[in-house]
Amino acid sequence: MTAVVVYESQYGNTQRIAEAIARGLGGDARAVHVSAFSPATLEPGALLVVGSPIVGWKPLEGLGAWLDALGPGSLDGVRTAAFDTRVKLFIHGDAAKKIEHALEAAGGQRAADPTWYYVKGTEGPLLDGELEKAEAWGRQLAG
Repeated sequence: MTAVVVYESQYGNTQRIAEAIARGLGGDARAVHVSAFSPATLEPGALLVVGSPIVGWKPLEGLGAWLDALGPGSLDGVRTAAFDTRVKLFIHGDAAKKIEHALEAAGGQRAADPTWYYVKGTEGPLLDGELEKAEAWGRQLAG
């Protein structure tokens, strides 16, 4: 199974989570910055995991533009999952669900419910245990 974790990161926390998910996926899975990835390289049956921090109640602008550019059917047959990184607040927005909706609109088939990982403050660091949680989620997706 081909597996790619595409991410946008502002302070490096989301990149670290993406890399942990890729480790959990195992095999040839890799984490790739959104600017260096084309969904046209995916074949049916591949797994595409996409993540971003929450900024202004949504994914970062670069990832948002990438998602907006996905055409209907561009992810047909591709399994997809979404995540975000966020500060633990009562009100925080939800980039993961916005990512999930965009992936499904492009034809992606949900492989798992969206998930999130917590950072301490705007710039981080990640809270204790979040990298382990991400790697475990990757193993779950691979199964």
